[in-house]
Amino acid sequence: QVQLVESGGGLVQPVGSLTLSCAASGILFNICIMGWYRQAPGKQRELVATITRTMNTNYVDSVKGRFTISRDNGKNTVYLQMNSLKYEDTAVYYCNACNVWGQGTQVTVSS
Repeated sequence: QVQLVESGGGLVQPVGSLTLSCAASGILFNICIMGWYRQAPGKQRELVATITRTMNTNYVDSVKGRFTISRDNGKNTVYLQMNSLKYEDTAVYYCNACNVWGQGTQVTVSS
């Protein structure tokens, strides 16, 4: 059974930090491009960051310099380190691997 399970979301104050994790099972994790997406209320889902199996990364401009995507192929897990969080980062964050989606984890940035 293919499954992606996100964790690490929560409530954080502006300029705070959070780290999201996505554990994968049932897929050939090592060959998948892993991605983090997010969807804010009333908005379309957008790509946040991707990482290839060779550790090449790509970020949406709005998070460059603040977010870092990484992966541990031995643990079948991808991470998203989020620093200097802003109100506009509030969204449900989804993990994607080989066109499989996780259930999402809520990130709320609020004072």
